[in-house]
Amino acid sequence: MRVGVLAVQGAFIEHEQILTKLGVETFEIRQKSDLEAPAGSNRPSNRPFDGLILPGGESTVQGKLLRDLDMFEPLLRLIQDGLPVFGTCAGLILLAERLSNDGNVYFGTLPVTVRRNAYGRQLGSFFAERAFRGITDEATVPMTFIRAPLIEKVGDGVEILAEVKGEIVAARYKNQLGISFHPELNEDTRIHQYFVDMCLGE
Repeated sequence: MRVGVLAVQGAFIEHEQILTKLGVETFEIRQKSDLEAPAGSNRPSNRPFDGLILPGGESTVQGKLLRDLDMFEPLLRLIQDGLPVFGTCAGLILLAERLSNDGNVYFGTLPVTVRRNAYGRQLGSFFAERAFRGITDEATVPMTFIRAPLIEKVGDGVEILAEVKGEIVAARYKNQLGISFHPELNEDTRIHQYFVDMCLGE
């Protein structure tokens, strides 16, 4: 298995470290040529790797860099073609179909409405432990929020995976997983394992 991590800005190294713990091969996506399958891999052109992670950071900056580096359309096509994708914090914003407090739309492939910086400056960063649907032992998982967005509304077919104080912080739609918090900043690997299972078709 081979998972690409968008590495133009944000907290991408931490995602790579957790995937490495899980025995998953990772590589950094920094330029358009990184989206091609390795020479001699015999991989299909519509699936040059098995999964994609869009990390936290600054969604506006990431969106601009994706276009400047001519990676936006190729990544959009991969997601639309069914490549499993995992967006955390800014990555969730990039995936969202609509932003309630921002006129920008980026990939727009995840049918949810997201509010940016939903917790304001005073509660810009906080920690919680809650259940995450789909993790087999049903125990709580650690959730680190940093100037986090939240999911205000979900469309048809979207599965709500986690909530904090009655607000949606994780959701899945087909091949797309979007969460408000940063699982890569904790030692717990279960949410990344959940995504790896998605990549395996489980």
